[in-house]
Amino acid sequence: MTDTTQRTSPTPDGKPARRRFWDSAAVVAEEAGYTVNLDGRPVRLPGRALLLVRSHALAQALAAEWAQAGGGKGGLFAPEDLPLTRIAGTMIERIAPDREATVAALLHYANGELLCYRATHPATLCERQAAQWTPWLDWLRERYGIALHTTEGVMPITQTPQALEALGTILRGYDDATLAALGVMVPAMKSLVLGIAVVTGACDAARAARVATLDERTQMEIWGRDAQQEAMLAVTAREVAEAASFLELARRG
Repeated sequence: MTDTTQRTSPTPDGKPARRRFWDSAAVVAEEAGYTVNLDGRPVRLPGRALLLVRSHALAQALAAEWAQAGGGKGGLFAPEDLPLTRIAGTMIERIAPDREATVAALLHYANGELLCYRATHPATLCERQAAQWTPWLDWLRERYGIALHTTEGVMPITQTPQALEALGTILRGYDDATLAALGVMVPAMKSLVLGIAVVTGACDAARAARVATLDERTQMEIWGRDAQQEAMLAVTAREVAEAASFLELARRG
């Protein structure tokens, strides 16, 4: 079996990486789904579970990641080069055995819901938050009957037990792949509402990421560009896009 937790080496910039030890990656059909084989050996996740998915389209995308990682045998690659594999691994080894832990972790974001914390200044930011954030809270209320409180500033607020219970019911109704996608999207955007909007098809990933980074983009507009901030925004957009891609592929099966 292929153990992806071994053969670690440092990259030139000192970041953890692994050295590629295979020539080819291929999808293999199994009774329960599809695995990814490296030179004929199935990939095992850090917890020793097989990288096994039900969607052939997802399996093909996973194999493509492994085929590209490191560029060729002996090359260095990092976990960031295998985003779909990372999400699949979370789905298989963490979510499937204990779905309630994931639901609880996602619900934790409800009281800190990004869209509920509004600025008091500058006026431009306040106006943009009202124009771009309020419609998604309205969407949540109209579609699910869930009303979330908003506040100004950073003082924490607690949503009602009814709202939290209703959000929990929504999350428990999702399959493991959807919870896995949300497990990436929600922390990246700091918004459970936007995550739900993406997985239900009400909002596309790129738009959701832009809505979630409204504050940062507006601040740079006012005070000037910041390379570090721009890099962080790019990471957010990429992570949301990767999670949405994972979910779309997983649903093709």
